[in-house]
Amino acid sequence: MTYEAFVALVERLWAEIPEAFKRELQGVHVLPQAKPEPGLKGVWRLGEYLDPGPPSTFRGFEGLGRHIALYYGSFQKVAGPGFDWEEEVWETLLHELRHHLESLAGQDDLVREDLRRLAEFRRGGRPGGEGH
Repeated sequence: MTYEAFVALVERLWAEIPEAFKRELQGVHVLPQAKPEPGLKGVWRLGEYLDPGPPSTFRGFEGLGRHIALYYGSFQKVAGPGFDWEEEVWETLLHELRHHLESLAGQDDLVREDLRRLAEFRRGGRPGGEGH
């Protein structure tokens, strides 16, 4: 899949998500590069939720907002025969959107689940699901 086709796929799927779930989200960014998972050789981050957190005393985060990033290059790295691009993009978008909604609600259940999966992966096991 080309980068341009990937962007079009993300845009089409994103348009299917009701606006109410996108509140206070400044955007979805489709980046061409791959993003390796730190400390895990051969593991690629497909997407991530970028939340600057609470403003610092110097107001350094003000205006940065909340974003979702998808890494086209990472999808390319994990795509093999039979890879379902649409299913994987949809799953990744929903995963990152859940991070956003939990952040708005002051929850971190998915963050803790992601950390548990990464710890399991680092111990040499397989994570209980796809890492995003």
